[in-house]
Amino acid sequence: MHLVADRKGQITQEDSRQDRLLEILYGHRAGRGLLRLLVSPFLSRLGGLLLDSQSSRFLVPWFIRSHGIDTGEYRQKEYRSFNDFFTRRLAPGARKVEKTPGVLVSPCDGRLSVYKIQDPCTFLVKHTYYTVESLLHNHKLASEFEGGYVWIFRLCVDDYHRYIYADGGYLWAHIRIPGVLHTVNPVAGDHFPIYKENTREYCLLESDNFGKMIQMEVGAMMVGKIQNHQRGDLVRRGWEKGYFAFGGSTVILITKKGAVSPDADILGNSRRGIETRVRLGERVGSRAE
Repeated sequence: MHLVADRKGQITQEDSRQDRLLEILYGHRAGRGLLRLLVSPFLSRLGGLLLDSQSSRFLVPWFIRSHGIDTGEYRQKEYRSFNDFFTRRLAPGARKVEKTPGVLVSPCDGRLSVYKIQDPCTFLVKHTYYTVESLLHNHKLASEFEGGYVWIFRLCVDDYHRYIYADGGYLWAHIRIPGVLHTVNPVAGDHFPIYKENTREYCLLESDNFGKMIQMEVGAMMVGKIQNHQRGDLVRRGWEKGYFAFGGSTVILITKKGAVSPDADILGNSRRGIETRVRLGERVGSRAE
């Protein structure tokens, strides 16, 4: 069970059947033994193949009902497979990307927590310490972000699973780091350093408004693939960066010291261990004064 706030300050408890199952898997010795199989990339690739097949279409109506998905937000079409539905596109006007210069926008729908990067480039997610170097596998690059912020956008299975560039600018590098595929549910974070063990990809962006920043995609249990588009060296805020196939996933932003100030509600919620529900394109912070 964990707490999530909306942008109006209303706090709710999330405790689903999936959460309870994950508590068993991650909280007990026998369950953790089964995890060795469940977190393997091979199993996720196999699951991806099944969910790409035409026979998986029968899952779509059940998924819509069980997760209360508003289909009116999405482009209407006949889906070829479950993954075709899962990677569905929004209808025109369903999301608005804030264009004000100096405003940082959410790259995706999800639940956001923000963490200050402390000396020496460490940050604490619940009970687990991370270093920026462990995320990036690059000591020199990681050291540039000391004193900045790590923004963790956790996507649940009922969220929109396409994501955009949080700001425009020049792309310096694309890096892929292979790994396992733990769930990104907060339950797993109590037992494993998921963000430095999971498969992930990131780009280094010299952004228009916030200097050098990292935008990273983290795969998760049963995510068949992280699919990033090839767009060249120059990108614009709001351009689609890519999408996740089935499963919960995470997008991470890393910003430098003095570059961005998180909005007060998001920062306050994060300090209290509460995630903030955000939508693709909405404001989450602004250029530091």
